Amino acid sequence: MIDREIIKRAIAEDLAGGEDITSVATVSESSQISADFVARKSGVIAGIEMAQGVLEEVGLSDIKLFVHDGENVNAGKVLLTVCGDTRAILLAERTALNFLGHLSGIATLTRTWVDAIDGTSCKIRDTRKTTPGMRLLEKAAVVAGGGTNHRLSLSDASLIKDNHIAAAGSVTAAFMKVREKYPHSEIEIEVDTLKQLQEVLPLKPDLVLLDNMSVEECMQAVGISNGATKLEASGGLSIENAKAYAMTGVDYLAVGALTHSAPNFDIGLDFRKG
Repeated sequence: MIDREIIKRAIAEDLAGGEDITSVATVSESSQISADFVARKSGVIAGIEMAQGVLEEVGLSDIKLFVHDGENVNAGKVLLTVCGDTRAILLAERTALNFLGHLSGIATLTRTWVDAIDGTSCKIRDTRKTTPGMRLLEKAAVVAGGGTNHRLSLSDASLIKDNHIAAAGSVTAAFMKVREKYPHSEIEIEVDTLKQLQEVLPLKPDLVLLDNMSVEECMQAVGISNGATKLEASGGLSIENAKAYAMTGVDYLAVGALTHSAPNFDIGLDFRKG
């Protein structure tokens, strides 16, 4: 996907009302070049169309894409080639790499989690812990990595948490208020204990979030629920224990780190010799 408004803001931020003084001083106005965006490591690509959009924003049109979002690549793989005005390519370089590296980092980390629970029916799911203004891009990167999306926005579904329960007076009151005002909305309820799980099951929520429960507690929760609702484990999860949690029978692992802690995927821009 391409978000041209974010691209416009990113380019404007980089120029800050001025111009690229280094390129203007050192590169001839008539200079033309061919350049490759190259993966420096192995991983999963996301944001390739955003990189293309950045190049288009600065007036470049001779662009060739060699990969698609969700594709595994090895180090040294040429992802995209652009030919044209050298100053324009240099202007676009960092912004394009920022988008491509950040989003590919999310996709690569997501794939690591997905691979960690391979062989189970559980799914890796993201959260709303996204970079402000970049949620749709980051959640698309999660999907490119093989994960699934939770809510895209607060209006997509209801997630009743401890503060909502405190404000409403009880979990039952909170649930009934949401159901009355938004009768067709999916409702998820967060619980901290197995006792709370037993209390909310009669309400028939669409999903229950098991917050910071151990592997053993999640296993017990699956038995208590007995298929009455979907279950999502959240908190205390790591790559090392992901398989153990997935094997308890929960439907989802909620992993905020997919978007808030993904390391940047190393990609470089190389001018072609000659």
